[in-house]
Amino acid sequence: MWLVTFFLLYSLRKAHTEDVGTSLYFVNDSIQQVTFSSTVGVVIPCPAAGSPSAVLRWYLATGDDIYDVPHIRHVHANGTLQLYPFSPSAFNSFIHDNDYFCTAENSAGKIRSPNIRVKAVFREPYTVRVEDQRSMRGNVAVFKCLIPSSVQEYVSVVSWEKDTVSIIPENRFFITSYGGLYISDVQKEDALSTYRCITKHKYSGETRQSNGARLSVSDPAESIPTMLDSFQSREVRAGRLVELPCIASGYPNPAIRWLKDGRPLPADGRWAKRITGLSIADLRVEDSGTYICEVTNTFGSAEVTGTLTVIDPLRVTLTPKKLKTGIGSTVILSCALSGSPEYVIRWYRNTDLVVVDDFISIRGISNETLLITAAQKSHSGAYQCFATRKSQTAQDFSIITLEDGTPRIVSSFSEKVVNPGEQFSLMCAAKGAPPPTVTWALDDEPIPRDNGHRTNQYTMSDGTTVSHMNVTSPQIKDGGVYRCTARNSVGSAEYQARINVRGPPSIRAMKNITAVAGRDTFINCRVIGYPYYSIKWYKDSLLLPDNHRQVVFENGTLKLMDVQKGMDEGEYLCSVLIQPQLSISQSVHVTVKVPPLIQPFEFPPASIGQLLYIPCVVSSGDMPIHITWRKDGHVILSGSGVTIESKEFMSSLQISSVSLKHNGNYTCIASNAAATVSRERQLIVRVPPRFVVQPNNQDGIYGKAGVLNCSVDGYPPPKVMWKHAKGSGNPQQYHPIPLTGRIQILPNSSLLIRHVLEEDIGYYLCQASNGVGTDISKSMFLTVKIPAMITSHPNTTIAIKGQSKELNCTARGERPIIIRWEKGDTVIDPDRNMRYAIATKDNGDEVISTLKLKPADRGDSVFFSCHAINSYGEDRGLIQLTVQEPPDPPELEIREVKARSMNLRWTQRFDGNSIITGFDIEYKNKSDSWDFKQSTRNISPTINQANIVDLHPASVYSIRMYSFNKIGRSEPSKELTISTEEAAPDGPPMDVTLQPMTSQSIQVTWKAPKKELQNGVIRGYQIGYRENSPGSNGQYSIVEMKATGDSEVYTLDNLKKFAQYGVVVQAFNRAGTGPSSSEINATTLEDVPSQPPENVRAISITSDVAVISWSEPPRSTLNGVLKGYRVIFWSLYMDGEWGEMQNITTTRERVELRGMEKFTNYSVQVLAYTQAGDGVRSSVLYIQTKEDIPGPPAGIKAVPSSASSVVVSWLPPAKPNGIIRKYTIFCSSPGSGQPAPSEYETSPDQLFYRIAHLNRGQQYMLWVAAVTSAGRGNISEKVTIEPAGKAPAKIISFGGTVTTPWMKDVRLPCNSVGEPVPAIKWTKDSEDSAIPVTVDGHRLIQANGTLVLRSVKAEDSGYYTCTATNTWGFDTIIINLLVQVPPDQPRLTVSKTSASSITLAWIPGDNGGSSIRGFVLQYSVDNSEEWKDVFISSSERSFKLESLKCGTWYKVKLAAKNSVGAGRISEIIEAKTHGREPSFSKDQHLFTHINSTHARLNLQGWSSGGCPITAIVLEYRPKGNWGWQSLRTNSSGEVFLTELREATWYELRMKACNSAGCGNESTQFATLDYDGSTIPPIKSAQGEGDDVKKLFTIACPIILATLGVALLFIIRKKRKEKRLKRLRDAKSLAEMLISKNNRSFDTPVKGPPQGPRLHIDIPRVQLLIEDKEGIKQLGDDKATIPVTDTEFSQAVNPQSFCTGVSLHHPALIQNTGPLIDMSDIRPGTNPVSRKSVKSAHSTRNRYSSQWTLTKCQASTPARTLTSDWRTVGSQHGITVTESDSYSASLSQDTDKGRNSMVSTESASSTYEELARAYEHAKLEEQLQHAKFEITECFISDSSSDQMTTGTTDNADSMTSMSTPSEPGICRFTASPPKPQDSERGKSVAVPIPHRASKSDYCNLPLYVKSDAFFRKPDSHEPCPVVPPREASIRSLARGYHPPARHLTLDPAAKPPGLPPPSSSSSSTTLPQRTLPMPTAASTAPAPAPAPAAPAEPPANTTTTTTTHSKVGGSRDSLLEMSTSGAGRAQKQGAGAYSKSYTLV
Repeated sequence: MWLVTFFLLYSLRKAHTEDVGTSLYFVNDSIQQVTFSSTVGVVIPCPAAGSPSAVLRWYLATGDDIYDVPHIRHVHANGTLQLYPFSPSAFNSFIHDNDYFCTAENSAGKIRSPNIRVKAVFREPYTVRVEDQRSMRGNVAVFKCLIPSSVQEYVSVVSWEKDTVSIIPENRFFITSYGGLYISDVQKEDALSTYRCITKHKYSGETRQSNGARLSVSDPAESIPTMLDSFQSREVRAGRLVELPCIASGYPNPAIRWLKDGRPLPADGRWAKRITGLSIADLRVEDSGTYICEVTNTFGSAEVTGTLTVIDPLRVTLTPKKLKTGIGSTVILSCALSGSPEYVIRWYRNTDLVVVDDFISIRGISNETLLITAAQKSHSGAYQCFATRKSQTAQDFSIITLEDGTPRIVSSFSEKVVNPGEQFSLMCAAKGAPPPTVTWALDDEPIPRDNGHRTNQYTMSDGTTVSHMNVTSPQIKDGGVYRCTARNSVGSAEYQARINVRGPPSIRAMKNITAVAGRDTFINCRVIGYPYYSIKWYKDSLLLPDNHRQVVFENGTLKLMDVQKGMDEGEYLCSVLIQPQLSISQSVHVTVKVPPLIQPFEFPPASIGQLLYIPCVVSSGDMPIHITWRKDGHVILSGSGVTIESKEFMSSLQISSVSLKHNGNYTCIASNAAATVSRERQLIVRVPPRFVVQPNNQDGIYGKAGVLNCSVDGYPPPKVMWKHAKGSGNPQQYHPIPLTGRIQILPNSSLLIRHVLEEDIGYYLCQASNGVGTDISKSMFLTVKIPAMITSHPNTTIAIKGQSKELNCTARGERPIIIRWEKGDTVIDPDRNMRYAIATKDNGDEVISTLKLKPADRGDSVFFSCHAINSYGEDRGLIQLTVQEPPDPPELEIREVKARSMNLRWTQRFDGNSIITGFDIEYKNKSDSWDFKQSTRNISPTINQANIVDLHPASVYSIRMYSFNKIGRSEPSKELTISTEEAAPDGPPMDVTLQPMTSQSIQVTWKAPKKELQNGVIRGYQIGYRENSPGSNGQYSIVEMKATGDSEVYTLDNLKKFAQYGVVVQAFNRAGTGPSSSEINATTLEDVPSQPPENVRAISITSDVAVISWSEPPRSTLNGVLKGYRVIFWSLYMDGEWGEMQNITTTRERVELRGMEKFTNYSVQVLAYTQAGDGVRSSVLYIQTKEDIPGPPAGIKAVPSSASSVVVSWLPPAKPNGIIRKYTIFCSSPGSGQPAPSEYETSPDQLFYRIAHLNRGQQYMLWVAAVTSAGRGNISEKVTIEPAGKAPAKIISFGGTVTTPWMKDVRLPCNSVGEPVPAIKWTKDSEDSAIPVTVDGHRLIQANGTLVLRSVKAEDSGYYTCTATNTWGFDTIIINLLVQVPPDQPRLTVSKTSASSITLAWIPGDNGGSSIRGFVLQYSVDNSEEWKDVFISSSERSFKLESLKCGTWYKVKLAAKNSVGAGRISEIIEAKTHGREPSFSKDQHLFTHINSTHARLNLQGWSSGGCPITAIVLEYRPKGNWGWQSLRTNSSGEVFLTELREATWYELRMKACNSAGCGNESTQFATLDYDGSTIPPIKSAQGEGDDVKKLFTIACPIILATLGVALLFIIRKKRKEKRLKRLRDAKSLAEMLISKNNRSFDTPVKGPPQGPRLHIDIPRVQLLIEDKEGIKQLGDDKATIPVTDTEFSQAVNPQSFCTGVSLHHPALIQNTGPLIDMSDIRPGTNPVSRKSVKSAHSTRNRYSSQWTLTKCQASTPARTLTSDWRTVGSQHGITVTESDSYSASLSQDTDKGRNSMVSTESASSTYEELARAYEHAKLEEQLQHAKFEITECFISDSSSDQMTTGTTDNADSMTSMSTPSEPGICRFTASPPKPQDSERGKSVAVPIPHRASKSDYCNLPLYVKSDAFFRKPDSHEPCPVVPPREASIRSLARGYHPPARHLTLDPAAKPPGLPPPSSSSSSTTLPQRTLPMPTAASTAPAPAPAPAAPAEPPANTTTTTTTHSKVGGSRDSLLEMSTSGAGRAQKQGAGAYSKSYTLV
């Protein structure tokens, strides 16, 4: 309780801090209940206080003052209430269980605290109990601590004990917030313990321990749910935590479902479903509702319903908090409440309930508004609003101060002079209560509110009202005396001053004035205008003033003081001198009214019954005069003995018989036209005192309240005095009674003694007097009766069991006294129970009672109570008797038995009510007697288990135990028998050797220990290994293996790389592990570094030189001996593309990079390498080379714009080498004789310039140079121009290639010159025509000719032509727009798996026109959708997923990212890590020991299957029983089965689980008989009926399941046969398409026939391959294969087919430098322009495992059966293959076909769709007369590598283009034959190179430029002088050749027409795409390549063979692929009747 005191005192200090200056305040009004222990007492500071210091008083809730009771209750001077500790006999509910409140009073008012419930709790006898519980194994058990309801409010559970050990809530044990104990997943061993709850009394601190309860555990039996614990409706405060218990038992285990208001619980983190129930934290009001807990299992359900009500604490806010206002004003107090509803509001003023009267009213629905009208001074004080709901009370208060609020002017204006039109403002400030209102007047007349006169008024925070009068444009009439008047309900005040406005003076008309005699009057001379000389007043021609009552102010105001009627009434003249001799005047008449004057009168002293006459005479005043009377403010009317007689100037009040009711204040009021006056006097009627109730003799009861009655009346009210004379004899002398809190005089004059004491006995005198007559008095005698009280008894006492015990109890009080004894709650009757005897004797004024127990028994350890009873009260004394005896013997159990020791545990049940002092343990050989025992004595009582050591292995022992307390020794415990185990080996393994195998593995070999040291059969070995490197922890890691023989081998893996390890080996048998061998060291092999170099820095030295430096990686991460470093770097261009990766190898930690591109951003990475290979790259470091002078502008144009001017335009330099600062234009005229050219400069943003003032007809030479901060760069080529009179249309913008990411806005410029202004027209090339560009929301053509494309898409790519035309000519440019898109999906495969890793490989898809920046790999467990992300570098083509679960299926998918964004995700593939479920070795002995009640199992026979075992579950039962008992373990060592039945056969089944699954094993065993003998096997006849029934029950489901599986197998087989039939049909269809494709057409096509391209990949279906010739296998040591003439003839038969030859060889691995794969770069980026084409042998792809060569033969098409779809060139040549083949993928995965992602069903249905589409095309296009070509068909199993016919390696950008965009796509084209028009090709536009650079060809894209396909023009003409478009067409015309089935390019041999190879260029491999093109010249087939050097072909023939590559992303249709780029002419040639079909 002292905490309560501290808290309140702290709050008091805090309140003083916060409420400085506050008159009254509360320290803490939230405390509303104080409960304390009777043995401690309590101190309660007053919650209310005041500043300045307030008077603090305490009251009972009834309003009675409290008083001091000696040693019981005391109120300190500081207002603190203290209740002292007391005995139960001194308990008084009036004091110790009552409501109190405290008040604080000072000058501001008086406030009271809320009621505080003060309750004392004294020591009561109680016991707590725990009942035994039952539960099924695996269910939940609930123990509850049962506390008696009488103390339940104060006693709480603090802990639970299990076998005297405190339970820590964890694992399976939970303790609820209300003290319950929950045990989840109940096990058999839980029944071995006892459970107790420990409680603590909240206030006395007393603790109790319950009895011990047991848990009965049964085997699971099918049953409906039964509620074990549930909740009821409850009400909880908001913000707290509530726990709603709900738990049930049942089997199967019930499922619990919670509902709130009939709906599932909302998703909220505050709600938690636990085993203990539903927990809701931070409660809110909206959590209120009806909660249902549904418990369900398969056999039924149960539910519990309850209502939760969440209440907010009441909060009260009273406004205003402080109010100071004037008397007569209206006061409104508003009480705002928040919190729970259903409250009651009460109003208090100065702690008294507010009573409604004429002034005060209470309004509102809940009485929340207090209204005071016409407030009086008596209404001041502290007002409190109390709100109460049940036990909640809240309040707030307000201080109201009412004062004389007559207004007063606190600030005003002064006189002033203003000019007409000069604005002025007047201010008047006034104070009053309530705040006054200010009005304005001018010369006694209100000022009108108009545009010229404006007023505003506001009230400041201090209550001051401020008013302004603003005159905006004053005139002469606005001059005069201005007066401000402040008025409120109390009175008024005014101020005036003159404001003069310049102008001719005049006087306003003046009104007559009426004055009141005796008061002051002001007369204003209403002068306007200024200046004037003076204002004078005259009366009767006399200049005023002429007496002391007259005053004339300077402003012309006349003041008449104390006006007199005769002297001051009359005519007054105001004269104003406006010029020296000129004045104006005006008069005013003053009338004087005289007010009434009442002569003084007095009331004489009056007594009851007298006559009374009082006159009220008016001695002066104007008539008529009206006179009235009032009493106490109310009008008096004649009647009831009161008569009023009125005359002209007099009125009399007559009372015929005076009585007490006539007391009061009488007022005479006289009024006339002048005023109203009054005079008030008081009438007092005096009455002598008399007794209404006389005192009589009374009895008082000690400790109770007593009232001595005495009541008097009289007037004035009599004063009563009480006197006391002590003693019971005749009173000698009376003394005044001091009035204290204990003794008070009541309002009715009675004397109240709140707590009667023995000293109060005696005579009392009640004496009354009031000054009228004589005093009266009366005496009485008070007798004090003493109630029965227990004065002495022992609180606690001890008895010894079997001995007698006496209990004494002493009482006193009024006789007779009866003493009754009770045991617990039962009255003791000695007549019925002879063990008890009661004796009573008198001892003076006391009575002693003795209870004798003969003898004491264990059941007497309870509370005994003695009850003393008399006529005046009852008291009780509690005696706790403890009967002590020797303890019960402990319950002993065997916890563990080993070879040489055993572990015992015991539980002490009953300690004999005496502390256990120790234990003794005795044990012996079973065959010996206890005389030969061995002992362990004096074991500490705090220990409940012990180890017995030095036992002999394999021996039988008997053991027993004793416990001791101070009374004696217990009986011996139950005797137990145990058998010790075998011993572990005593010798280590021999000849241990180590051999490093890899960088992470070491092979260990050894031999078994010596035979004599094995101590049994060696079951296995433990290999311990640890790292011996510096900084390692030195701890061994242990692996275990089974023994296989005398010599063993084991490989340690997952070790650290290049680290030294120490290894030891231990042998173990069934008993344990032996000693370890001596440690032997070995070091793992080297590996690549695992961390990059540190502190990598890059510094740019010059424009093409940079220095890279770094420091060595941490030594611990090198994993070997550092050999050197590699620096990898590549450029980053402004368009986001990446340059070629380069690398430099060095042994130093610094390298200088030379030959870098100028002013270019570079990415740099550094790695370290060892003998094992390259390590991890460092993070990408970015560097920029410095600026240099720029290169020449990329192009220049000059066109005449007039006769004297030309316009020159140019392109920025291809290599700006910095930031272009400006351009310089040079102009020279060779014929003009000027040696120096003219120079012009322009900004870097302007790419054209107009040069004027030139001479017509004169030629000028123009050139341009760019300038950077490094200087002027190289000049452009020079152009010659001549100004012309005519200005034909010319375009000064340039054509070319524009590359942009999709969804961006693109501007295609087309600026033109010419006179007249040219017209601009844009077109976009379509299949065979140019379509005008239409202007819409997507396209916009600006005024300068620029074409704006908004949010471009892939379909916006193409050739755009701009044509400028005027009357003199036209000009055209072509722009090739390339739109970059996100990359296509990669092709993902699995290359390798292990127990914890999966290695993946992939081939990137089409890069979408932008370099791939990286890959995102996602993977998840097969049955989960939780994907994990891995980010991979763009250069990687494989990745190893590590730390995976063993034996688990995983799903993997991959996506690529480029500068545009992330691309499509690959097909999901699945792979499984190595490992399988555990299995049990049949040759491993399972049972190592069995006795009558225990069995020990050795679980080392379980094989892990490659994955660690996570859990082993054992289930066992006696044969013939249904219920299983279960035991779970995580180790594969030994386990015990306990509490088995003697001589019983048991069934045992085991289940071991790891991450790959679970393995099962079952067996039988029998326990021994009690004497250790075995039992016979179970006879087959026994239980035959049960066995049959059991067999039938088990067999039925198995038979049904088998039938279901068989039926499913038959259905699937039928479906598979149907699918195979569809596949055969599809195969026939394909063969038909092939034959139809190769037949003759009506219009013959030149060149060899076009072979079909059909690639079919069928998942897990092997096609019948009839023709298998041409398949060859290469040996592992061969890298090449000779190609004979028979395989490749020099002449190709036009009608022949090509047969594929498959050559298999492992992938080549480059031994030096990092392997850089550029296969993800597409043609649009033209990486070839930045690097030379690599040779064939240096660019072989690392994933390649097969080369496919093709030979063309007559007869049947060949069939190839391949396992790799990549096609790679050999070392001596590059083969581009186009074979007519079915590719059948043979699945190598036999594990349920999980690697397949496309089913046979989908494949066959795709073929059927192809067939239907084919028939549709046949009907629509008249197929019998049309050319039909299958262009592409992909039906893919994503797990197979065989996807398409292959790609080449060194065609970097082509690799991804031949990969189809997705599996399962077929496309073909059907078109009627039309004459081929070779001239149509001239209209074809060809894209211009994206990044211009010097090359052999000017206007063709780099990916179609090749020496192999285009003849070089004349060396003297690098670029033909033709427009770019025409040049492109001419180049294309040269490239139109008859198509070939395949082409092999060899550096040593080339076809005719090809230039010889040189060192600067290498042969180019084109992708394997066949594009038939028309030829304009020759119809002969192309000759085959020959080894001889070719001769130049004739000029008139074109015989060069070419294969045109695919252009465009994989997102385009394959028709577009095959006809884009150079193939656009073929599209045009196909005509408008072409039809394409796409089947997906």
